[in-house]
Amino acid sequence: MVMSFRVSDLQMLLGFVGRSKSGLKHELVTRALQLVQFDCSPEVFKKIKELYETRYAKKSSEVAQPQPQQHRSPEALSIHSSYDRGSTVARTSISTTNIDYPALYGKYLNGLGRLPPKVAKPEVRLVKLPFYTTLDELLKPTELVPQNNEKLQESPCIFALTPRQVELIRNSRYFSLGINNVSFLYRICYTDTSSPQEDQYPPNIAVKVNHSYCSVPGYYPSNKPGVEPKRPCRPINLTHLMYLSAATNRITITWGNYGKSYSVGLYLVRQMTSAELLQRLKTIGIKHPELCKALVKEKLRLDPDSEIATTGVRVSLICPLVKMRLSVPCRAETCAHLQCFDAVFYLQMNEKKPTWMCPVCDKPAPYDQLIIDGLLSKILTECEDADEIEYLVDGSWCPIRAEKERSCSPQCPILVLGSSDVNGLLPTPNGNGENGKATADVVDLTLDSSSSEEEEEEDEEEDDDDEGPQPKRRCSYEKGLVSAC
Repeated sequence: MVMSFRVSDLQMLLGFVGRSKSGLKHELVTRALQLVQFDCSPEVFKKIKELYETRYAKKSSEVAQPQPQQHRSPEALSIHSSYDRGSTVARTSISTTNIDYPALYGKYLNGLGRLPPKVAKPEVRLVKLPFYTTLDELLKPTELVPQNNEKLQESPCIFALTPRQVELIRNSRYFSLGINNVSFLYRICYTDTSSPQEDQYPPNIAVKVNHSYCSVPGYYPSNKPGVEPKRPCRPINLTHLMYLSAATNRITITWGNYGKSYSVGLYLVRQMTSAELLQRLKTIGIKHPELCKALVKEKLRLDPDSEIATTGVRVSLICPLVKMRLSVPCRAETCAHLQCFDAVFYLQMNEKKPTWMCPVCDKPAPYDQLIIDGLLSKILTECEDADEIEYLVDGSWCPIRAEKERSCSPQCPILVLGSSDVNGLLPTPNGNGENGKATADVVDLTLDSSSSEEEEEEDEEEDDDDEGPQPKRRCSYEKGLVSAC
């Protein structure tokens, strides 16, 4: 009923309850809807019904006027109204298009209880979501204002969809999953106008769409003692609970009032995939090789205050995320390092769990700041047999190849025994050598001496068994020394 009122009717209703009657029509409609949602007493409902009946009674009395296009009989309207005392909200179902809807049809009708401020304040801004492209803004970030001193508050929002928005949602169902997926996102953040805000849930949050509650991400338990569990604060998808028709949708958020101020917004978005973001990055995010070369020179330029001159810097061609060779070398424009990570895996990782943190320096690396290193992309095509390169001071580079391991193990030391080595205790078995010097015997310690000794002992035992006991042999010095070794 209120949505069909004219400006004069709205002013009479607001004046009846002592509210301000000044402002544009959409401001009057907003004030009247707030009245219906929060302060709709039986007297107010009776006044609304009286204004509604009076308006259409005047319409029916103008039959004799020569303007049939303005004639509108009450019999042409099929109106079914009911009064829900539990929620103190008047609900009206109108099955005709002759009623004049307000100018905000298809836009948001703010029923969050906030009066228009006298002085324009900076608007709350939400951070951009790389995987979503905004098509329409149904509800701008609007502050949740407590209506009383209770800790648990409720704030409703009423709006209607345009035929274009309904068509976008319905057409998206005919496409494959993940492509052209159009949906409604409900976002909540702190009321802070100093910078774009990330999604943040208030305590005791519950979101109800029409007559059903929407699932909200729960808390993740913490394994560390004394650390509170965390909750992933992400946009809430309301598409499956909304009326995809001209019917009015109602969103009610329940939240805990504990001192902090929150704002909510509703957006019609199209979901993007990691492959689409990668293609967009390849189109607009490639940094020219000459610019990358100038950056290398700047990094290696001698610092006057430094006593050590840097002659080169090494850069790995292996992605730190998946330990595989880079295919699309990427890093954030704000990163101070030359090391890159693979854009393919980085986007896929953030598609599943958005963190947007650089895997090299652990600093924020949002999608808008990503660049593809054109110089390193060129190096990857020219250097296929190395996993690491080194940038030089003049901007050039050279591959670093790992040294191949020796195929053979180092030889064992050879012990040379002679009269001089054993202080004259060992006589030379072969006599004197040339120049009157004693010849030396060479013993190879790599031979399996233990196995040869065992074979000799077995042969001796067999001989003892056959010929009887033999006198013990005196162990030679060489054999004893080898056994000791």
